[in-house]
Amino acid sequence: MNLRVFLGAAVAAALVVGVVLFLSLRSTAPLAPAANDAPAPSSAPSRTDTAVPAPPAAPRSAPRQPDPAAPEPEPAPEEAAPELGTLRIEADVPGAQVFIDRQFVGTAPLTAENVKPGTHQLNVTAEGFDGIAQTIDVEPGPRDLTIRFREVRLDAALAVVHKHRMGSCRGQLVATAEGIRYETTDKDDGFSVPLGDLETFQVDYQDKNLRIRLRKGRQFNFTDPDGNADRLFVFHRDVARARERLGL
Repeated sequence: MNLRVFLGAAVAAALVVGVVLFLSLRSTAPLAPAANDAPAPSSAPSRTDTAVPAPPAAPRSAPRQPDPAAPEPEPAPEEAAPELGTLRIEADVPGAQVFIDRQFVGTAPLTAENVKPGTHQLNVTAEGFDGIAQTIDVEPGPRDLTIRFREVRLDAALAVVHKHRMGSCRGQLVATAEGIRYETTDKDDGFSVPLGDLETFQVDYQDKNLRIRLRKGRQFNFTDPDGNADRLFVFHRDVARARERLGL
């Protein structure tokens, strides 16, 4: 009898526990939506919506105008112009001695700096050659000079009287490396020939006479208007040296 009572109590307790579990599970399940509830509208636009136009481009800004009140930039400083001259002197004979205003400045090639602007006397000498003297004008800044000893230079002029068999005429003898000519108002006496066409070219210091015979041509006897034989001698010497260097 006691066993039956125990079994009945156990069955009753099991039923109570089952009911409690059923009720707790039902209370935690989500409720289904009501049938008449409408879905909330979506905030995203549909594909059929009209495209929104892009905003207009911003206008270009006008170029910036200079401020009249702003100070002007200072110009870049200019280099000062040279006040003295610089001479670069070369010679076709190495080691030629160079003098400026009779002051030795060195041997060519050389650079003479700090030469005052103005007129100066340039003298250059080389062994075995005639000295060269030039008057040069120096200006501020550099200048190149080339002295040519080996070049045949001749620039001589001499006032003369041409003695004819009867009478005489006056004129001028002019000699260059290209030739010699006699300039006179008497057209029949004037001539111009290369230095190689002088068959005779002699000076008589005592008679104060310069005799010139043209190749296959006439002979001329020239004297100095003042009877100065030195002028005839110097002219003859300069022309004779040029002819020698030219191999004539």
